[in-house]
Amino acid sequence: MPKYRDEVDAVLRALADPTRRAVVERLALSPAVVSELAEPFPMTLPSFVQHLGILEDAGVIVSEKQGRVRTVSLRPGALDVLQLWLGEQRTPAEHQADRLGIHLARATQKEN
Repeated sequence: MPKYRDEVDAVLRALADPTRRAVVERLALSPAVVSELAEPFPMTLPSFVQHLGILEDAGVIVSEKQGRVRTVSLRPGALDVLQLWLGEQRTPAEHQADRLGIHLARATQKEN
């Protein structure tokens, strides 16, 4: 079991909801204020803020409050743990195929 299993579990739980995935997709473009993020979702603002809380607790997003305005952004590297975990799940056959691809690319370069 990887040392970061709890972090992987938290991120996967946070991203299991379509609303939260949509928020992450939107924040991948740029940071946004909460009211702007909430506009496209058919729910009350308090319900939407609960979704943001789950994402923040999982370490996927960060928020900053200036006056009465809260701005939300993706935490840099927050999804790296998923990439690492997924990479570890690759089968030995996939690794062999990768090595074969590298070998073939090098052989092609030598021919040219």
